[in-house]
Amino acid sequence: MIELKSSKQRVHLIDGLRGFSLSGIILANMLIFQYGMYGGSEPQLFGIGGTDLVLRSLLFIFIVGSFMPVFAFMFGFGMVKLSESLKERGLRPKCHLARRFLLLLVLGLLHSFLLWEGDILAFYGLTGFFLLLFLNRKPKTLLIWSVLLLSVMGVMGIIPQDPEDPLAGASPHTQNYIRESIDIYRSGSYGEIMNFRNNVDSLSEEESNFMAIAAVFAPLLTAPLFLLGMRAARNGIFDNPQANRSIYLRRTFIFIPAGLLTKAYSVLVQQLGGDSLPGAGIGDLAGGSLLALGYIYAFALLYTRPAKTGLLYKFEAVGRLSLTNYLMQSVICTAIFYGYGLGLFGRAGILGGIGIVLAVYAAQLLLSPCYLKYFRNGPVEQLLRIWTYLTWSGRPKRSRHSKSLPEAIM
Repeated sequence: MIELKSSKQRVHLIDGLRGFSLSGIILANMLIFQYGMYGGSEPQLFGIGGTDLVLRSLLFIFIVGSFMPVFAFMFGFGMVKLSESLKERGLRPKCHLARRFLLLLVLGLLHSFLLWEGDILAFYGLTGFFLLLFLNRKPKTLLIWSVLLLSVMGVMGIIPQDPEDPLAGASPHTQNYIRESIDIYRSGSYGEIMNFRNNVDSLSEEESNFMAIAAVFAPLLTAPLFLLGMRAARNGIFDNPQANRSIYLRRTFIFIPAGLLTKAYSVLVQQLGGDSLPGAGIGDLAGGSLLALGYIYAFALLYTRPAKTGLLYKFEAVGRLSLTNYLMQSVICTAIFYGYGLGLFGRAGILGGIGIVLAVYAAQLLLSPCYLKYFRNGPVEQLLRIWTYLTWSGRPKRSRHSKSLPEAIM
């Protein structure tokens, strides 16, 4: 009876964390919705200054690069929980997971081609295939690989950048692309924007070659949070929040200051023109992951209280519909910022953009619980379940010798 209670609580915590992470994801993505994939890094091209420039810096310190890793942690966690559930049902985990990752890849490619250039689903789908190599590894092995890869990223961030390197900043080609995108995204039709996004080269030849190499190593460089999520599922750190409160508290006070200090250093150094100083890139390469871990354990502390607040229930509802809500954020925000909608691309400013996306997220907080009163899963979640299990019901098949089990977290 105690085990059943702790299991249910763990499910709620993970759903809540997934829903909470979507608040940070939409704030970070606001810079892409409003300024394009590369425009957010070139504020001078949009005349960003004053309060908006300060807010932009705060976003890069507290939000950008620290909430996608939270989602990555949840991805790894859910991957292990689904694998364990499938094993107990006598089914083959890797086959089901491979199908799941394939559909995520397809959905991501469609999302990127038809709607928005900032998609992350395709990358998660590809990374999922890489993570299959670690599926049956022990928690200690997952920890060693996580620390090793995170350390490599930290060392890479410490190495000073050559100021003469042509890749040190946006090339003239990319800057021209950004200037051209302003008119297209602000006043173009859906077809014109899609054609520009998919057919106009945004990077110079040198930048494209560098990005191609980076894409090959991306799964390794982004793996630590995925692997730590897998380890958390293996060692049961979220099974009993009350019993693990001291662990959550200790890790919160370690990771949040470490993440904020490294990210603040990187942002301030880069703004002051010190890109060639040692450690200028450590916030981008390691600080975001450290801060993400701090956010994860800080949020888990909320579940160590005797009673949950109404806001936590709303976070859980958003989290249960995380994939649908993520895609809906793209649909709504592109309609707000792009020319075929309200055309606010580059016009709302950082403060206005923050207000807009928080209003969108607030609507999801209110509507997600209402939706779940009538439906068990979101439409995209149901599609993913149907394809994963190859059943119209979206439920895993049971072998004749399997026991009745609770649904897996993912």
